[in-house]
Amino acid sequence: MTESSVSFRAALRYWFTLGFLNFGGPAGQIAMMHKDLVDQRRWVDERTFLQALNFCMLLPGPEAHQLAVYLGWRMHGYAGGTVAGVFFVLPSVAIMLGLSWLAAAKGNVPAVAAIFHGIAAAVVAIVFEAVWRIGKKSLRHPALYAFAGIAFGLGYFLGVPFPLIVLCAGLSGMVLSRSHPEIFCHRASGSRECSLDEPEASVALPSAWHLVRVAAVFAAIWAAVALPVFAIFGFEDTLSRIVLFFTQAAFVTFGGAYAVLAYIAQYAVELSWLSQAQMLLGLGLAETTPGPLIMVTQFVGFMAAWNAPGGPNLGYAVAGGLLTTFATFLPSFLFIFALAPYIMAITANPRLGAALTGITAAVVGVVLQLAMFFARHTFFPAASGPDWFAIVLAGVALVALVRFKMSMHALIVGCGLLGFFWGMIS
Repeated sequence: MTESSVSFRAALRYWFTLGFLNFGGPAGQIAMMHKDLVDQRRWVDERTFLQALNFCMLLPGPEAHQLAVYLGWRMHGYAGGTVAGVFFVLPSVAIMLGLSWLAAAKGNVPAVAAIFHGIAAAVVAIVFEAVWRIGKKSLRHPALYAFAGIAFGLGYFLGVPFPLIVLCAGLSGMVLSRSHPEIFCHRASGSRECSLDEPEASVALPSAWHLVRVAAVFAAIWAAVALPVFAIFGFEDTLSRIVLFFTQAAFVTFGGAYAVLAYIAQYAVELSWLSQAQMLLGLGLAETTPGPLIMVTQFVGFMAAWNAPGGPNLGYAVAGGLLTTFATFLPSFLFIFALAPYIMAITANPRLGAALTGITAAVVGVVLQLAMFFARHTFFPAASGPDWFAIVLAGVALVALVRFKMSMHALIVGCGLLGFFWGMIS
């Protein structure tokens, strides 16, 4: 961490404002922070920002949120990182709780259901567009296409869990980087050699006790929330299972929100926490709100508690949503506060870079699996036959995204309105 000339109050105002404006998913949020903090305010230099971004890409969890935590830590220590991370998600927590209640309590009202029907078609298009966008950026070598294809086959046809796919992809990347480093190189124009940043010799790294102390503090924070839940409700209760599952998921879900969704959908739908249609709806709602796209997990936790045995209970459902958010985002603070002092050494490690490249390629296949999952349940919802309205609307939405670069917010609102009008006349 370096000394910052920026006042804590000024930084606090910025992070508070950003929480209400950070639409656009991780790419938009990262671009917004770069424009604000590097180009306009000059609170952070370009090299620090890029090092931090590379570092956050190596971590499981939401990279844009982790980048905000790191930049806050860089300027004002642990207090700055905590403020940045909390305000980055706080507005979306409140908004998603309201939208989750609307979906759970009013989702069967014909007019609301018709709107949600249109949103579901838009979400299918958004996920297929994400496959194309991520693949275009990530699959730079034929071997990486093999990573993506194998990952898709393992998940879609064999049902291999997402964490195991990630582990195999990362290990394969590290092993192949020894014999075939050309697969994982980032080459400058006209160059045949990989260019890697070297750690700065002048950086004084903290001792291993730093990791132990930070891990102990976060274990205590987690226990202060989780243990009362276990004691009051028991380990088999839905709230306890939410805490355990989403804590575990936060440590293995590399590759961004869409990859996380593939893992969560596989688990949550099988447990009847929510339906496939509700999972689609949750993603659509998360796309329209500020904050990380991974806020869809809060919707899943809310619906899991709402659908728990004993009948709908709003207080119980709110607890499920908030516990999900706590378990999802707490590890992000842990990763940054524990590992940020080592950032220069970590980002320059070619083995870790190769592991990340392998994981990113595999994530393309995992997101394709998610797209197929959503498409199957949206286009063929019942034995009566295909839903041609959803098929046509998703196709038009995909063209609007890829060909005309339509914003996701406008797309979701437009498809929701079309769903409403179709529901009224059909």
